Amino acid sequence: MKIALDPTPFHHSHGLMEFPRVAADLGYEWLQLTPHPDMIPFFNHPKADDDYVKAFKKSCKDAGVGIASTLPVLRWSGPDEDAREAAVRYWKRVIRITAELGVDTIGTEFSGRPEKAEESERAFYRSMEEIVPLVEKEGIKVFIDPHPDDFVENGLAAWRVIRGINSKNFGMVYVASHTFHMQEAPLEIMRAAGDRLGIVHVSDTMDHTRSHGLRYISNPPGNAVRVHQHLKVGDGDVNFDEFFGGLKEIGFLDNPNSVVCSSVFAENENASEVAKFQLETIKSYIAKQN
Repeated sequence: MKIALDPTPFHHSHGLMEFPRVAADLGYEWLQLTPHPDMIPFFNHPKADDDYVKAFKKSCKDAGVGIASTLPVLRWSGPDEDAREAAVRYWKRVIRITAELGVDTIGTEFSGRPEKAEESERAFYRSMEEIVPLVEKEGIKVFIDPHPDDFVENGLAAWRVIRGINSKNFGMVYVASHTFHMQEAPLEIMRAAGDRLGIVHVSDTMDHTRSHGLRYISNPPGNAVRVHQHLKVGDGDVNFDEFFGGLKEIGFLDNPNSVVCSSVFAENENASEVAKFQLETIKSYIAKQN
């Protein structure tokens, strides 16, 4: 199992090439390559040429840090056909970059639009017709997160969409701070995905459904918003004993290829301290399961 750092909190204080050293200095052996304008930006074509990819790979080697996964966020489920076709082109480059980095794991999101769920699902499977053969050819595993405001947000429904791809190279991401948007019990989702759950993100969040749905108030009432946080463990309502217990039950914690990623975004001013806290806390929860 790989415990990785999501370097997003360091985007404003460090350049991409510094991320491996930042991770190493904080005690991490693995890094998750999340969207960054110099490599794989949100929603647009990757900006790294082959030389830049090689340079980043060298930075990781020099720091003694591995890349656990890349994480593109692209409109491959976009109901707009031009955007969807563009996203497939971008995905082809992402797959090539991932392979060049020597990485065999990609984490991503469903994207699409919840108010156009049927159209988005059609677009998603249309994209799969081109992406699946490339992923299988490269021997890469792609794990997908039902992110709040994606065309599928419910955890079990997301697993069904992934299962419908009909490829063992595709599986699920479970983000702890999305727990209360996925609507199902965490154990039920984990058991359904089983060994196709390949990446989890560890961060806490408040349960927005508590207090009769009034924990967060949006005005005017009825706004189509999804509120969640990426807090450090213990600052929210996620039951991490249940979370890590479920991971143990399905064999995730015993799989050397599984990725556990610390993804706290709410405390940039204390990013280093929080990253160290997360690493020790994750290790503590894992030790409890052994």
